Amino acid sequence: MTEEQVVKALGALAHPLRLQVFRALVVTGRAGLTPGVIQDGLGVPATTLSFHLKELAAAGLVTIERSSRSLIYRAAYDQMNGLLGYLTDNCCSGAGCAVQPDAATACGC
Repeated sequence: MTEEQVVKALGALAHPLRLQVFRALVVTGRAGLTPGVIQDGLGVPATTLSFHLKELAAAGLVTIERSSRSLIYRAAYDQMNGLLGYLTDNCCSGAGCAVQPDAATACGC
């Protein structure tokens, strides 16, 4: 990932509602969610959710697929992993981190 992409992704995740939406999509997995399901789960107005989904999509953190008359939003795991890799690439000044067994990207320094 480029530094510009990282800044854009972190900026998108820097809003509480967008972070909640992204986490819901990550937890759901490859099946994804429709905006209606996300809206019901988080209790937000449709227009608010639409705005935040567009921000996540613009940052490359979610993908959108049209399925008949519905939109399916999914977490872009490649982008998420790229972001985590960028953030942990120079962890511990290159001294070899002790990775936590339950979190592959955790820095143990």
